[in-house]
Amino acid sequence: MKTAIFLSGALLLATTALPAHAQQTVTLLAYSGLFQERYTKAVIEPFMAAHPDIKVEYFPQPGSAAMLGVLRAQKAAQQTDVAIMDVSVAKTGTDEGLFDKVDESVTKNYADLYPNAKFEGVAGVGVTFDNLVLIYNTDAIKTAPTSWNALKDPALKGKVAMMSAPDIVGIGTTIIMDRMNGGKDFIQNINAGMNAMAEVAPNVQTWEPKPEVYPTVINGQVSLGVGWNARSQVNADKSDGKMKVALPQEGTILQVNTINLVKGGPSSDAARKFVDYALSPQAQSAFSAAMYYAPTNSAVKLAPDVANRTVIGAMDKVIPVDWIALSTVRDRITQDWRRKVIPLSR
Repeated sequence: MKTAIFLSGALLLATTALPAHAQQTVTLLAYSGLFQERYTKAVIEPFMAAHPDIKVEYFPQPGSAAMLGVLRAQKAAQQTDVAIMDVSVAKTGTDEGLFDKVDESVTKNYADLYPNAKFEGVAGVGVTFDNLVLIYNTDAIKTAPTSWNALKDPALKGKVAMMSAPDIVGIGTTIIMDRMNGGKDFIQNINAGMNAMAEVAPNVQTWEPKPEVYPTVINGQVSLGVGWNARSQVNADKSDGKMKVALPQEGTILQVNTINLVKGGPSSDAARKFVDYALSPQAQSAFSAAMYYAPTNSAVKLAPDVANRTVIGAMDKVIPVDWIALSTVRDRITQDWRRKVIPLSR
């Protein structure tokens, strides 16, 4: 609530201080930290250079749930125009009437979006694809792991780190393991994946790596971890060769960030222009090069050195996940984890 009040006050001051003829301002809610830094340089600054009459104000939030809280608090008098958030949270926002539909009337790029970027019952569309990967310490593991079964290697007892359910990393890894072990429909039955994770558990040193999994692999606290590709690639670049990234042969799952038009936002026309630009090949390729998120626009042509560090060349190996349906069984999967997986790591 404090965040919402602060945002409200800041925007009110900005509004009252500006003359009537001032440029339009698009207020964007999106992730803080590295995402903010690189998205601003790769997408927002070029957009403003091309549209000198539009200013984009970035209000960072630690996660999608926090963004949803801000939008709920402002619903009676919205002050936000665009929100970038995880698709599962965007579905909740859509259900609550917080967003307008993003379609051909908003962006000419809609037709070029991958099918994975469009969701029934979600007003927004995918703006980035991320994917699960293995990350490994190069002092401890000399050859890149090629299978998710590397997590079960008895030689790595106490040397694995990953987030547990209900985090998407834990649930996503379980879905991958389920498919590898003959599972057909994890919504109905994920026992094969749960049994496989029970074999991983004795190797796990921590289910809550602090501050996150990447430093624990880089400093050698653990030898192998599960992470998201974008942050894994950036951290690998900063690791002086201590950490590398591997996409196992069995495939991966996608995490989708959506871009959403806020219903009743104060700068609707300018917001639509920004959404259109954010989904363009120019913006998508620039952000892929900056942070290794895969583009959601199929017309994007990435340089080989960038493409090889995203999932774009392995889309045929992506395991489909209905995140909306998953939300209905997430609690059940989490309870199974607490009973069948986590105790085996103690």
